[in-house]
Amino acid sequence: MNKVTRNMNFISIIARLTKLASYYKLNSKQIAGMKTAKALLVAGILLFASCGNKGTKIPDETPTRGNIRITVDESFQPLLDTEVFTFTSLYTSAKVTPQYKPEFDVINDYLNDSVKVIVTSKKLTDYQVQHLRESQIVARTTTFAYDALALVTNRANSDTLINYNTIKDIFLGKINNWNEVDPKSRLGDIQVIFDNTKSGNIRYFKELFEIKDTLPENFFAVNSNPEVIDFVSRNKNALGIVSVNWISDKDDSQSMSFLKKVNVLAISQPYLNDGSYYRPYQGSIYDKSYPFVREIYLISRETFSGLGSGFINWACAEQGQRIVLKSGLVPATMPIRLVQIKH
Repeated sequence: MNKVTRNMNFISIIARLTKLASYYKLNSKQIAGMKTAKALLVAGILLFASCGNKGTKIPDETPTRGNIRITVDESFQPLLDTEVFTFTSLYTSAKVTPQYKPEFDVINDYLNDSVKVIVTSKKLTDYQVQHLRESQIVARTTTFAYDALALVTNRANSDTLINYNTIKDIFLGKINNWNEVDPKSRLGDIQVIFDNTKSGNIRYFKELFEIKDTLPENFFAVNSNPEVIDFVSRNKNALGIVSVNWISDKDDSQSMSFLKKVNVLAISQPYLNDGSYYRPYQGSIYDKSYPFVREIYLISRETFSGLGSGFINWACAEQGQRIVLKSGLVPATMPIRLVQIKH
């Protein structure tokens, strides 16, 4: 019942009471009693109106309204910057603030309830999921996109085709010099550069190659993916590890400037020796012919359908997935079509 309807009904009731009083010629006490009844009726109607207004109060947070922070693995900053900018441009009552951190800190933020949504390439462990359930929290994990880890070298390094097992031996410390990769190379000791000691990039390779101990002495950490690219561009013996997200968007000037500074290596497949090598392009990420592919997850701990859930649903729908496609990565929830161009 809207406000106008309630007022009309009140006026109608008062008119009827007044008419009855005149018809029956009520005495002053009766009329006074009637006034009391009217007063009670007015109070009741006003209370009802007040309750009705409270029921229509706009909630502070909905799937397209509110103010939240999310924590994101810094490897995916170019992609998430675009996703967040587009989402908040479409939904102007929504404010999503991304914080970019190493993977280890991203997971800790989530477990400590510092944020409700994270973006990471690492799934929660069974123990972590169970621990959250004991606290009445359900971790909802959605695969959002497919990324790859690119290996980059200095422009002075002419060998851009490397066998998968050679890469494995470098990580295991069995190969330390570039002339062990290519006997014709005049380069010196290999310097492997990665983004952070708490990084998901180095964690990926340690798990892939089952490295339980510390990394070899020729492995060095900087502070970010862009710093890896900068270091490699200035050191001819360097071998860098970066998320392909930083060098894959052909329409992004920063991405293209990074790509011009380094070589991106083509890698063979693990168990095939047919002379084929693959770079981390969309087609080889999609069919996993490039060997170092990983998933990007959106993980939520919201207990209601709030802004975090709204952002996740949008990012996994058509508009959000088109941004993934444009960035040079592979959408996880939208079918794509591969086109082979013959030269």
